Amino acid sequence: MPNIVQFSAPRSVELVDCDQQQLMPGTVRIRTWYSGISAGTELTAYRGSNPYLTKTWDVERRLFTEGAPSFSYPVAGWGYSEVGEVVEAAPDVSGVAVGDVVYGIWGHRSEAVLNAQAVAGKQIPPGLDPLHGIFARVGAIALNAVLGANLHLGEDTAIFGQGVIGLLATRLAHLSGARVIAVDGFEARRALALAMGAHDVVAADTPAGAGQQIRDLTGQAGVDVAIDLSGSYRALHEAVRSVGVDGRVIAAGFYQGGGGHLSLGEEFHHNRVRIIASQIGGTPANLGARWTPARLVTVFMGQLAAGAVDVAPLITDVVDASEVAEAFRRLDDGAPETLQTVLRFDGAPER
Repeated sequence: MPNIVQFSAPRSVELVDCDQQQLMPGTVRIRTWYSGISAGTELTAYRGSNPYLTKTWDVERRLFTEGAPSFSYPVAGWGYSEVGEVVEAAPDVSGVAVGDVVYGIWGHRSEAVLNAQAVAGKQIPPGLDPLHGIFARVGAIALNAVLGANLHLGEDTAIFGQGVIGLLATRLAHLSGARVIAVDGFEARRALALAMGAHDVVAADTPAGAGQQIRDLTGQAGVDVAIDLSGSYRALHEAVRSVGVDGRVIAAGFYQGGGGHLSLGEEFHHNRVRIIASQIGGTPANLGARWTPARLVTVFMGQLAAGAVDVAPLITDVVDASEVAEAFRRLDDGAPETLQTVLRFDGAPER
């Protein structure tokens, strides 16, 4: 019987049995090999802090309102970083064949039936480790933030938060020609940021604040643009402090609760700083209609296939899906040595 990861209650997650989905015209059945855990979005479901669990998301008005939550426990099927093998295809399917190894979004489940068009063109490129396909979505998130920063050759940028997405953003910003200052509270992650192309690193917990240290590194001018991927209001405030007059801050983290550490009457107000949201549901408006979330994925996977981005150092834990509870506990503890955790399902190749 197929199984699926379920958040049963705050800080309670388990692998449970589920019904097998029926193959329909135009669909394929995929047996999951690997599924990456998002240490941002999914931890909000694990901890119970996700706004969807406490408020109603009004799709038409695009507002969170008081009322019945959009989701309630138990919540199953979260996850957006999957790789698997096509094991069955409806007779009318083209562009995807049985035996193809594809990447996409179908949640932490042992198998899924998807519209074939959802994975058409998403075969793992020849020569690429299939495990690395789980970075397609998180890589797109990082690329979206970097594109939102509108970086130019020779500009200075500070990237706050050197988790998986932050490290990918550091690499992509470096490839874009920017001089990157990477900020994180963990020495090991700062060292990895240097390997990904950062020019300088700054400790997030410095007494004077990371913003002041960044100013010192830039001759007090501040960086042209800062990107926050930490999801911390304190980091967002330091990002505001790090940019120069009329500077830009890309807020790309998933912030939870109120912003007690964000003081908008200080540098934000006096330096006329612009805070711009970045979220994978859309691409930067200035890029026009040619850039879509799907193109973000294609471009990032092209960088992987070309060897311009190396994600191997980011994979720290590959565990059997049955160990999902322990995997989330370690992520919740915030150990600095834990970056990308991957669930391995039955049938995945031996490594």
